[in-house]
Amino acid sequence: MSPSRRNRTGMVVLAGALAAVLPLFACGGVGAAGGGAALTIMGFGFPDEIATTRADAFRKAHPEVRLTVNQGQFDEQAFLSAVASGNPPDVVYLDRQLIGTYAARGAIQPLDDCVAEEGIPMSDFYPAAQQQVKLNGRWYGVPEFYTSIILLVNDKAAKDAGVDPASIDTSDWDALAALAGKMNKVSGGRIERFGFYPKLPEFLPLWAKANGADLLSADGKTSRLDDPKVAEALDYANGLLDDQGGWTKLKAFTDTFDYFGEKNPITEDQIGMMLTEHFLVTSLASTSPDAKITVLPFKDRQGNPITMVGGNGWVIPKGARHPDVACQWIKTMTSADTWIAAAKARAAKRAQEGKPYPGTFTANAKADREIFSQIVKPSGHTPYDDATTTITGVQDKGFVVPQSAAAAEFRTAWIDAATRVMQGRQDAKAALSQAHQEAAKALRAAAG
Repeated sequence: MSPSRRNRTGMVVLAGALAAVLPLFACGGVGAAGGGAALTIMGFGFPDEIATTRADAFRKAHPEVRLTVNQGQFDEQAFLSAVASGNPPDVVYLDRQLIGTYAARGAIQPLDDCVAEEGIPMSDFYPAAQQQVKLNGRWYGVPEFYTSIILLVNDKAAKDAGVDPASIDTSDWDALAALAGKMNKVSGGRIERFGFYPKLPEFLPLWAKANGADLLSADGKTSRLDDPKVAEALDYANGLLDDQGGWTKLKAFTDTFDYFGEKNPITEDQIGMMLTEHFLVTSLASTSPDAKITVLPFKDRQGNPITMVGGNGWVIPKGARHPDVACQWIKTMTSADTWIAAAKARAAKRAQEGKPYPGTFTANAKADREIFSQIVKPSGHTPYDDATTTITGVQDKGFVVPQSAAAAEFRTAWIDAATRVMQGRQDAKAALSQAHQEAAKALRAAAG
């Protein structure tokens, strides 16, 4: 599974979904019997010490609260069903890109009172993350992790191509395409190494930004998918796929990758270089601490480092039974002190295992300053120590597709357009022209 898919759950929003949702809520545990307040959480789990340390902090501060956690990724249909039936969870963990659509349709509550009454310091969060949880001047969520996009290079593939990995420069598109071809390895018509994975369709906004274009106006109301620079960027990135064997073959190849296991595409020499979320690097630090990698910033065509920001956030659904308790949970899970405690737990575990700890990258800039100045230390694994420097170096250069009342529908329009191009069904200009019309219609409807 592509690493970015972990942040794409629930991206497709069917037209009129809020009016046509099923009457049953798929997740159990709402309103459990017994004394004290109950808090039902959706879309979250406890896979590691980062989650459990923060949840334990809440339990310690609020021992009277009984937690019911419906573990697993956010389930859009279950969520909408619960809201429509009047029996929603109290707090939900979901991709920040969805917030605008749910806010505009009344599925989630504004959090201005929560932020004010609990004293949640929203100014502590990175500006790009703040943008993703705000619509029409109101807070609708609080951001959690802060995912940055970087270039991950397999040093062996670079050296096979006669290139110093540290010298790779994504601002030179001609040289980048030539290097992708050199890194690509095909034997007997079978792909053995994908030279350069540009991560379409998911990273189209990054390619467009590198080419000087935005997909959406800053106020989130006007589609710019018809900008010729967006088409040029899509045409270039898709050309990389075509030159390396075409998307159909490449997708079949990447679908076999074990991204987060010991036999990942770096250790198996299945990838030359790829654009990826930074959390793939932190995963490699655990599964492959001795991997020979180089992590570089992605640069625009003028040579300036840029990154596209993503991540999940916490929201409170319409009709939540315990919004005050939910607000307390949100504050605890995203506070600087709680993040710092979680980072200490992760650092201690990695030290015990003898593995590098590249850091925990949160949306809370105050927490990150403490984590990376006091907790993250040189590990002796130079590639990962250098990776930390690269990732922290691009965090303040992050951008997002502006939040809008048709956020999910807008995303669907450009994702589908890029997919049609990759599949050879349309050229970039035609696909984006169609997407622009679809997006404009959705944005008008949302504004109305």
